[in-house]
Amino acid sequence: MTERGGIVTILDLLDEAFRGSGIEESNESQALLTNLATVGDDAWRALPPGAARSIESIALHIGACKIMYDDYAFGGASLRFATPEVEPWSAEGPAPRDDVIAWLETAHGRLVEHVAALADDAELDRPRGTNWGEPRPTRWIIAAMITHDAYHAGEINHLRSLLGPDDRWRYIQMGYG
Repeated sequence: MTERGGIVTILDLLDEAFRGSGIEESNESQALLTNLATVGDDAWRALPPGAARSIESIALHIGACKIMYDDYAFGGASLRFATPEVEPWSAEGPAPRDDVIAWLETAHGRLVEHVAALADDAELDRPRGTNWGEPRPTRWIIAAMITHDAYHAGEINHLRSLLGPDDRWRYIQMGYG
């Protein structure tokens, strides 16, 4: 019998960081999709004073990285940034929020499928490719994707807070959410 406890845990953590649904006692406020779900149309492309990135641009960056990391670790290692396969919206044109979220779901689903297909926990130590050419253990690559989602969820939360009245943090902090 093969050991897959580590893979199961990693799958839970992937979904926890992405949608807030992996671990039984989820902290959904820190998940990527739950932070994107509260972004209004007016905040999607807006920039607070002094900011260089919009929530839209952050979401596009997250998706492009998911696609690249997945392709180099589990696919053909043939994709490149700034191509329609990796970045389907141009920098000049709008990327509709609902379309971007659906695209993120697809990219995340592909990564989860590849992780779920690992034969056993020993696969987590297997070196795999990265888009910058340096092999890394599978668990490192997956951990990078987990922390990437969580990091940018916080960044989106912060931008959302700067742009308007929707700051769920104060309610959660006070025990109301």
